[in-house]
Amino acid sequence: MPWKIAGFRIGFAQNELENGNSKKESDLNLAQARLRDLDAQLIAKEADLATALSENRTLESELRDLKEEVLTLNLSLEDTTKHLHSEMLRRVDLENHMKTLQEEMTFQKRLHEDKLKETKRVHESRVAEVESGRQREFESKLSEALQEIRRQHEEQIQGYKEELERTFSAKMENAQLTARRNSESASAAREELLETKKRIDTLVSQVNQYQSQNVALESRIKELQDLLDYDRDLHRRHMAEKEEEMAQAQRQAQEQLEEYEHLLDVKLALDLEINAYRKMLEGEEQRLRLSPTPSSRSMATPTTSKGRRFLHGKKRKVKESKKRECAAAFKTVQHASASGNVSIEEIDADGKFVRVKNNSDEDQSLHGWVLRRHIGSVSDVTYKFPSQFTLQAGQIVTIWGAAAGVSPGPSDLVWKSQRSWGTGDSIDVTLITDDGEELAERKITFVPRGEESSEQDDDYEEITGSEVEFASQTKRRRKKKCCLVS
Repeated sequence: MPWKIAGFRIGFAQNELENGNSKKESDLNLAQARLRDLDAQLIAKEADLATALSENRTLESELRDLKEEVLTLNLSLEDTTKHLHSEMLRRVDLENHMKTLQEEMTFQKRLHEDKLKETKRVHESRVAEVESGRQREFESKLSEALQEIRRQHEEQIQGYKEELERTFSAKMENAQLTARRNSESASAAREELLETKKRIDTLVSQVNQYQSQNVALESRIKELQDLLDYDRDLHRRHMAEKEEEMAQAQRQAQEQLEEYEHLLDVKLALDLEINAYRKMLEGEEQRLRLSPTPSSRSMATPTTSKGRRFLHGKKRKVKESKKRECAAAFKTVQHASASGNVSIEEIDADGKFVRVKNNSDEDQSLHGWVLRRHIGSVSDVTYKFPSQFTLQAGQIVTIWGAAAGVSPGPSDLVWKSQRSWGTGDSIDVTLITDDGEELAERKITFVPRGEESSEQDDDYEEITGSEVEFASQTKRRRKKKCCLVS
């Protein structure tokens, strides 16, 4: 009766440990999923920040170009203004020259009038000296000569005047046309300058807006980083607590196992004592010539056999019987194919690792290559090789699950997002290149012994002596073996 209670307690403790471990593994998976989501959000925010920074740099380059264009337009406006000032100075010079010519014409006219008066006075004086008879003739000739001289002077003055007017009008028209063109250029440059200023103000406001967005994004990134650090610390603390709980559960299991072993020893001593009493009872019955009762004989037989089993084997018999219960009931069949230099060399039946080998004499870069795992109705998962990873010639690389506890190295890679490659009655792993070509494949299938086909294809190879079972039985029996055999 005590050993039954101890067995019940051990089974109950095992169930509690299994439930606790399942709950801890589910919490761990949720925490890892939360960490991956936060990493994805951080990557998205970093991409948004890079996009905003690139747009900011583009706007800054456009702003520099517009500033250079504004400087060029300012220089052109200054040149146009200088040209306008020079034309205005030329106009003023032409007006001054015209005034000078008018004054010179007036001076020449006065000079001719003075000469005419002097000539008239001389002629009058001469006429006064000439005889009175020729006075009329001289007066008539003098008047004709004076009229001729006046007419010539008037024609000459009229020619000078017309030439000055034509020259002045032509220069005035040229100056007005030049001033009109310069004013139009200046107005166009002024309008373009205003538009450029408006564009500069718009771009400056956009730059300020982008800077404010950048500041907001940086603050958001900082908040997310703080939140991620907090989540990581919280996850680390939770992991430490779970590891401590697991260690405590292992200690409790060890204590219960030790208690169970103690109970087995007590039971063995009790069986020995019962066997001794049974022998003494049989000796007394033989001495007194009494026939043993059927009930005592039926009870003594299993006691004797059980006591004999514990006498000769003790706990080793228990271990061997449990091992025989976990022995292989299935046969492992593998199919492998490869169309290139790289092949899938091995798939672990417990889902711990997958090995890939380079069969050529040259190094092979595995950038962009993936391993796709397919198990029954479970959704496919893919492992992507690191971007800079190169498989040396003739070398083998092993891709471990995260639960294997292996550190990454030249020939060992760790799939951090998956605890294992998984288990099942059919596991298919395919090697796919960066171009989408399926380069190699290996499939492992568990077939019950005696039910597999007697004639296998040449591509299949049988692996004997394997202690594998279906996925629904592997974990349960392995946990029992660990609890009862360790």
